[in-house]
Amino acid sequence: MGEKIKNTVIVLSIGLIWCILALFCWIKPSDEISISERRKLEQLPEFKLQTLLSGKFMTGFEEYAQDQFPHRFMLRKLKAYTRFYAFAQKDNNNIYIEGDYAAKLEYPLNEKSILSAADKFRYLYEKYMKDQKGNIYLSIVPDKGYYLASQNGYPSMDYEQLFNILKNHMEFAEYIDISDVLELEDYYYTDIHWRQEKLMKVAEKIASALGISEELSGNYEAIEADVPFYGVYYGQSALPLEHEKLYYLINDIINDCRVYNVETDKTSPVYDTMKLHDKDPYDVFLSGASPLLIVDNPNAAKEKELIVFRDSFGSSLIPLLLEGYSKVTLVDIRYITSDYLGEFVTFDNQDVLFLYSTPVLNSSAVLK
Repeated sequence: MGEKIKNTVIVLSIGLIWCILALFCWIKPSDEISISERRKLEQLPEFKLQTLLSGKFMTGFEEYAQDQFPHRFMLRKLKAYTRFYAFAQKDNNNIYIEGDYAAKLEYPLNEKSILSAADKFRYLYEKYMKDQKGNIYLSIVPDKGYYLASQNGYPSMDYEQLFNILKNHMEFAEYIDISDVLELEDYYYTDIHWRQEKLMKVAEKIASALGISEELSGNYEAIEADVPFYGVYYGQSALPLEHEKLYYLINDIINDCRVYNVETDKTSPVYDTMKLHDKDPYDVFLSGASPLLIVDNPNAAKEKELIVFRDSFGSSLIPLLLEGYSKVTLVDIRYITSDYLGEFVTFDNQDVLFLYSTPVLNSSAVLK
């Protein structure tokens, strides 16, 4: 009888704890975002009889409860410590730590995704550029795993195969290989992105291919951001990684350029320093993700234009190419459908650069 009572007490205690936690989720104010994870959190679904009977309400509430769980970040840290240090696991949430660097496992190579990306780029070429005389270029940004993963015993995609697939299916574009001028030290410790202050050799190689090397002065002043930089892997790993410094490069040309955001109908400088105090300080570069930006350079030596199809890596590189162009249009087809592009951009013999990182290419369903 004593054992039965003990088991009953344990079951009831556990049930009571879960009921209290569930009740807490109901009554506590919902957090809008997770700053450490850089994402919006699920909100309490609206209670309706129809959604309750269909099961949609409980599905939504389950997702809500997971995101709004009490002391969630502390529990995520406990899980991370347990995996890394108690069980000697190599990663947590697909984030691994090697030396001072945190990186995400990008594995395996998704050849179907790479081919899909190539098809989307070809569609853009056929629809907007085929009958124009402008020069078309392709450059692929390897993520830091290219320099870190396989060398340290972590699973790694076949990057060379990725490069070859895209080159072979985009024969209309001249390939600019930048993998040989990059190294691990050019990337942030805690973030996916590269450091702008380390990109001069990349900018010079791309500028040489574009034929604008003579226009680039190479004279910049590095400005240190006035806030500590915690990259995206700081939150995703849930480990107490050290903050690092973020720099952005300026000169008189960049200072005089103006960026027009077609979606918001607003104009801003190349570096929006207010973004340094938002959830992702990397958004200081061209104000972060935007479907369509137009950068005007009033001090360009020549009336020459560039159109860049890009992801977030391009945000910190393109400012280093502005001296060579009077106008640069940046297109992010993760946020604008390719079919609508002709309503906003006139293709008329400009230089065109496809600049994409390997994580986006390996998950190209995000491209529209």
